[in-house]
Amino acid sequence: MTDTLLFEIIRNELMDIVGHDDVTVHEAERIAYSTDYYFAPQVWIDRGQTPPKPDWIVFPESVDEISRLLKLASRHRIPVIPYGGGTGSQGGGVPLYGGILLDLKKLNRIIKIDEESYTVTAQAGVNGQHLEWTLNKKGLTLAHYPASAYGATLGGYVAARGTGTLSTKYGKAEDMVLSMEIVLPSGEVIRTLPVPNHACGPGLLPLFVGSEGTLGVITEVTIRLDPVPEERRWRAYLFNDIRKGLEAGRRIMTKRLRPCTIRLYDQNSTQRLLKRVLNLDVQGAYMVVGSDGDKDFVDLEMNAIHEICTNLEGEDLGSELGEHWWKHRYDFYFPPLTYMLPQMFGTVETTTTFDCIYDIYMAKKRVIEEDFKDWGASYIAHFSHWFPWGVMVYDRFIIDKPPQDPHEALQLHTEIWGKAARTSIQHGGTLNDHHGIGFKLGWLMPEQYGTAWPVMQGIKDLLDPQGIMNPGKLGFTRR
Repeated sequence: MTDTLLFEIIRNELMDIVGHDDVTVHEAERIAYSTDYYFAPQVWIDRGQTPPKPDWIVFPESVDEISRLLKLASRHRIPVIPYGGGTGSQGGGVPLYGGILLDLKKLNRIIKIDEESYTVTAQAGVNGQHLEWTLNKKGLTLAHYPASAYGATLGGYVAARGTGTLSTKYGKAEDMVLSMEIVLPSGEVIRTLPVPNHACGPGLLPLFVGSEGTLGVITEVTIRLDPVPEERRWRAYLFNDIRKGLEAGRRIMTKRLRPCTIRLYDQNSTQRLLKRVLNLDVQGAYMVVGSDGDKDFVDLEMNAIHEICTNLEGEDLGSELGEHWWKHRYDFYFPPLTYMLPQMFGTVETTTTFDCIYDIYMAKKRVIEEDFKDWGASYIAHFSHWFPWGVMVYDRFIIDKPPQDPHEALQLHTEIWGKAARTSIQHGGTLNDHHGIGFKLGWLMPEQYGTAWPVMQGIKDLLDPQGIMNPGKLGFTRR
């Protein structure tokens, strides 16, 4: 049998499951689904290379259809790539080995808004911003405001352990989720326990959160809500030393205050980003702090934060600059202000405890600016998601004039990533905080986990013995 005949046989089987209109093999669509915001696939397309493309793009409309599709894929040993909003930056949705790309956006039903328990249950393909607008009409909020809000889906939030602007108070997606429905590679449909906190043995829920489509297809999510706050207030401060800004953030968090946001920009970010976006021309480390809730509570919290910041010689810039930052927080991520081709760039973020964060920041700054100075590499950083025990650094390298040859460009990009990521690990950090792993960082996962890595691979092999689920991602060996 020729490959062409097998292709047609499988396409007919796919159409038998979901219908003729929910399967496409058009070349333009296959190319569109072959990339995300990762530098590598963008360069491939920009420089005339042929990117890895899905063989079939399928738009299931029910859990039953997804179950049948996975049974078909298992029978033929065809790769399956679950796909949400396509807003990832790690190559997580790139179909490295072809196969069936499973676009879940037709699973977009809001099943239940529980106004007593403050939870919502919705299908994984629902657009995050549409969900938020619906909740706001009832005085509720998911409070998960990622930069990808207008494109990302609920399933994508939890599949990559996403983080929103207000995570310092409300948590990351992984902290909000209560339960999920998942279709396993075998086609079997399972549910995790109805709540995340229990004493019923090891939890299945954390296993699938962050799995990036490698262990199954997330089809339904129940997630925590909060009331829309009565008030949200902002204030800005300027520190002459990044260490004083970090100490201010540490004191705020270890005093167990609950700001909705702390965002601290280093000197390079203050000059390179804030000057362009906020028209702010100052020297030093710029901090924005937000508090929300009942007015009396916000008054108390902002007064406590103000005392901490000013005791560490933070210059009070007032509320207007803080409010301006909130209103323009997404401007950083859209043209013409965002970094994009022909520049080379990468966000080499990490999370660590308070005692390690400054050393990580300085070590990565040295590695990027010194080891790649022949390319004019610059380093910028801000500290944007804070925890009771530590903070993440959202740091980037930028090369304004990278190699034009796509192979040389990708080689340089990978080398920078390798050195930066290993520097994070060596100084007590992790490979990533909230963008995920994909195939950009998958090759470093065994180094991240060390002797625990065979346990991770064993879980993958048990749940997906044929290796059909999103192969090439998270560092798992393809069977």
